[in-house]
Amino acid sequence: MSCNVKPSAEEKAAKLIEGLTIEEKASLMMHPSAPVAITAPDAPVKEIPAYNWWNEALHGVARNGKATTFPQPIGMAASFDDALLLDVFTAVSDEARVKNRLAKEKGHVGWYEGLTFWTPNINIFRDPRWGRGMETYGEDPYLTGRMGVAVVRGLQGDVNAPVLKAHACAKHFAVHSGPEWNRHSYNAEVSERDLRETYLPAFKDLVVKANVQEVMIAYNRFRGVPCGASDYLINTILRGEWGYKGLITSDCWAIKDFTPGYHNYSPDKTHAAAAAIHAGTDLNCGESYEHIPDAVAKGLLDEAEVDRSLLRLLTQRFRLGEMENLPTPWDGMSEDIIEGPEHLALARQIARESLVLLQNDGILPLAADARIAIVGPNADEKEMLWGNYNPIPEHTLTLLEAIRERCADAPYVKGCKLVLGSSDIAAVLDSLAGYDTVIFAGGISPQLEGEEMKVSFPGFKGGDRTSIELPQVQRDLLAALHEAGKKTVLVNFSGSAMGLVPETSTCDAILQAWYPGEEGAAAIAEVLYGDVNPSGKLPVTFYKNVDQLPDFEDYNMEGHTYRYFRGEPLFPFGYGLSYTAFEYGEPRIKGRTLEVSLTNTGSVDGVEVVQLYTRLTSDTEGPVKTLRGFQRVPVKAGETVKVRFKLTDDVLLSWSESACDMVPTHGTWEFQVGGSSASVKTVVREM
Repeated sequence: MSCNVKPSAEEKAAKLIEGLTIEEKASLMMHPSAPVAITAPDAPVKEIPAYNWWNEALHGVARNGKATTFPQPIGMAASFDDALLLDVFTAVSDEARVKNRLAKEKGHVGWYEGLTFWTPNINIFRDPRWGRGMETYGEDPYLTGRMGVAVVRGLQGDVNAPVLKAHACAKHFAVHSGPEWNRHSYNAEVSERDLRETYLPAFKDLVVKANVQEVMIAYNRFRGVPCGASDYLINTILRGEWGYKGLITSDCWAIKDFTPGYHNYSPDKTHAAAAAIHAGTDLNCGESYEHIPDAVAKGLLDEAEVDRSLLRLLTQRFRLGEMENLPTPWDGMSEDIIEGPEHLALARQIARESLVLLQNDGILPLAADARIAIVGPNADEKEMLWGNYNPIPEHTLTLLEAIRERCADAPYVKGCKLVLGSSDIAAVLDSLAGYDTVIFAGGISPQLEGEEMKVSFPGFKGGDRTSIELPQVQRDLLAALHEAGKKTVLVNFSGSAMGLVPETSTCDAILQAWYPGEEGAAAIAEVLYGDVNPSGKLPVTFYKNVDQLPDFEDYNMEGHTYRYFRGEPLFPFGYGLSYTAFEYGEPRIKGRTLEVSLTNTGSVDGVEVVQLYTRLTSDTEGPVKTLRGFQRVPVKAGETVKVRFKLTDDVLLSWSESACDMVPTHGTWEFQVGGSSASVKTVVREM
């Protein structure tokens, strides 16, 4: 009697490697990977097909035609709804599988048609001037970890299934949060505490809790060594302490950055390729791994190290099913799901939950018959709603169109451009005669903030910002509307925190809209007219101005984010208003459970994001407070509910000098619970 045991994906990959030349191996370790013919009679496949590793799904399958376009991640973070985010990215990976199948049916899987997605970006948005911060889930490590885990689970599905649904990729590892202009030469120096307490926890969560299949190294150096060559980051921490078994990919052309003119770490591309592979960077987006054969020939690199990385790459290609064209559970999915009703409903719901009401003097919600005028440079903009790294949806309402669905005769006056030029304020006011209420669609745009951009307007530099103020031309127009007696609702579109101090006086309401995706304008209209009660909370601190911030290039956490900021912000982390009011009781601890009562004291139903913060009282050098839990809690008007948090070891994590890491810690703890980081009730307990 014999057993017919099928070889594992790793065994199949190892069999293929046996017959490859060093040149073929090198070609398979780059994006895009070239096809390689296999002649061995006992090989599991006759050809290793070409493969494009680079695909994007930051908030929808990107750069590959139409797909459902969800809000920019910073907006989705404002929902504090990781359960909904899981549904969102399950929908994204469904669309990805359909697009991949359609590409295969055409006979060629091209760029942005593969199953390996270089998302999510889980870097900490430590400074509002960073242009790519809008790709992240905010400034808090715990929130970023919770949301990032949901993204990974939604994209990858069951990682123990016979065929993987897709890859997610945790990026950019590590200590990368701008500026954009110097990322190819910057050396990040931070304390071990800041590294372990702020910059690494989300990466650890994605590795340990979500089994993320890829990690992307950052462009910058860390303590003098490019991240893609860092033995400490890759082998001591990622593969050693956390037990990571997946792939490590370079950011695009990051290994070239090891060379003179950038990091000056390696004398040439041959040495750079050797350094990266030796450290364990398996895949090169770029051309540096063309020099692998030369590195082996010169004795800079052992071919066994090449085989180690290639084994990981080919194993994953077998696991994704694309090497053998295996049948998958997603083969029967119709392409009608792409921007179909169910996915658009998800986009609408996450957009609703992303909107943050920052100020309301009673003007909102608007009456159904209110005479409304629409002003502002973002009112009739579609592409602004899509953010960056985006799909191209087939149908997008602008805010102007969404408002006119309710108020067909609402006049529109652009009034000014986003940044440059001046406004004919007298003409604008003349055109608004007879209209007392103005919806002003302002803010900035992904054309001004983002990744390494050629932008040099006042307040902007290379994708980053030098000022966080609302551009002066908009500020002047808002002030004039106020002086003219207009009631103004500012709908602020931005991927980052804005300095809105004057606008708190010139505007009657402020709604932070982020870049809310293809269903975002309709969701904004629902909130403005009271069909939806806003529930979003800020995932970043809104500072008053840049004078409250340390130097942009200072990566030390002191002074950055609500956890280490000692001043008074304009709007604190976790803040967001509702059309109702919530009252918290005094928190109580019973055993290892914190309980607090929450009452909706208003006249409409609402959802409150209840937030749990902690502080170890003996840790005098630690954060002011740290988020360790949150729950979205629906409460009907007049109703009181009980909210409970389990005080697990993960809630009691604190920095240990002796362990050189974050560990569960005994001591006297402050537990703070409330509706924002600045509005909490406290209970102290020895734990």
